Amino acid sequence: MQGAAPVSPDSEEPISEGYAWYVVFVLMVVYLFSFLDRSILSLMVEDLKTGLDLERDWQVAVLMGPAFAVFYTIFGIPFGRAADTRSRKHIISLGLMIWSLMTVGCGFARTFTHMVLLRVGVGVGEASLSPSAYSIIADSFDGKKLARAISVYASGIYLGSGLAYLIGGQVVTALRGTAPWEWPLVGAIPGWQKVFVIVGLPGLLVVPLVLLTLREPRRKNRVESSADAGPTGLPARQVFAYMRANWKILAAHNIGFALLSFSSYGTGSWLPSMFKRVHGWEVDQFGLVYGLIVFFGSAGGAIFGGVIADWLAERGYRDAKMRVGFFAAWTWFPFGIAFPLMSDGGWAMVLAAPAAFLAAMPFGVAPAALQEMMPNDLRGQMSALYLFVTNLLGLAIGPLFVGAMTDYVFSEARFGLEGIRWSLLSTTVFAHVVATGLLFWGLSEYRATRDRYEAGEALPTR
Repeated sequence: MQGAAPVSPDSEEPISEGYAWYVVFVLMVVYLFSFLDRSILSLMVEDLKTGLDLERDWQVAVLMGPAFAVFYTIFGIPFGRAADTRSRKHIISLGLMIWSLMTVGCGFARTFTHMVLLRVGVGVGEASLSPSAYSIIADSFDGKKLARAISVYASGIYLGSGLAYLIGGQVVTALRGTAPWEWPLVGAIPGWQKVFVIVGLPGLLVVPLVLLTLREPRRKNRVESSADAGPTGLPARQVFAYMRANWKILAAHNIGFALLSFSSYGTGSWLPSMFKRVHGWEVDQFGLVYGLIVFFGSAGGAIFGGVIADWLAERGYRDAKMRVGFFAAWTWFPFGIAFPLMSDGGWAMVLAAPAAFLAAMPFGVAPAALQEMMPNDLRGQMSALYLFVTNLLGLAIGPLFVGAMTDYVFSEARFGLEGIRWSLLSTTVFAHVVATGLLFWGLSEYRATRDRYEAGEALPTR
């Protein structure tokens, strides 16, 4: 595109398939660290309430959701626009350094306000990652393997969350009663807050891996000419013109997948507390069992979704990626409804495993679907819009909504400790019902949008 001025030039070296998969692996490791950092809070609900002198579940939900997610979604927009013209590996490296340092900083927080501000910093840093990662992967693979490549990257969500449960549960339990660390200037770090330092520091070691071993791939499928495009990319009027012309699929795709995210984040944030209150499971027991489910089952679900989408595409399904999301949304129901209702914790876990597998299937194919229906010049920005909607609804509102439902609708005064199971059940079922309808409606719209893109009509000028 004439007038674009990336910070570092795109590499003209041909990309081998082996190197392309190495890129996916490195980006997946970075994604793993981002979810390890953000997921650890769900295992520390009682520690946060005691250590920061909090009285209500919704206050913890603010730390797990809005404090992080509002700024994660807002800063994703400028990071997404930068991903369309600037050095993507530099954007990712900067963000990784910021969120790792902010996670370490949570170990020094003394008040609720301090913790909120540090979680904001984590959100700002993590906003840099996915728009650039999606763009790099899309430029490293042909369309036949794009869904599985992005799905492998997306498995980092569940590998990171699984490690948070597996390792975090044990670490939180082991450190909770230990003597504080005494550090110069900052003072004592209580046992439970040592966890933030331990999970934050390793992310800094990955920064050189990104900077030194990844290169910028050549950007494919760019707009050939745009008279008034400048160094910041396509002019805003063309971006908004694309959104107006394709609002139906953007609404069906973004809101449909966002509601599945709303269900997943709401469940993931409060499931440890549900098993503690309803089934009497301690955090280390829950973390070991559910961590294995997430690490293997959910990560496998994400990758399986991408493999199935590519398989369907090879057989002529032009809506394959949307179709996988729709399939996962409605097949979740028997398992997602049953597991919160189980009176036995063991059986609840047995049914939670297929629910977790199916819940993960859409989150590799959803961003892959965006990459194949628009020019390269829009991929970062439309990915950022998708992440804005998905994380605002899912990450910011999901945990807060479940916490508020437990406090004010299914309260302990009326339902006892069982209230949290009804909060989870009602929230997730509602989200999946609406998401299933939107994704079904979006199948035909997605095919129509792809037709316009491939006919050269995707980017109206006004």
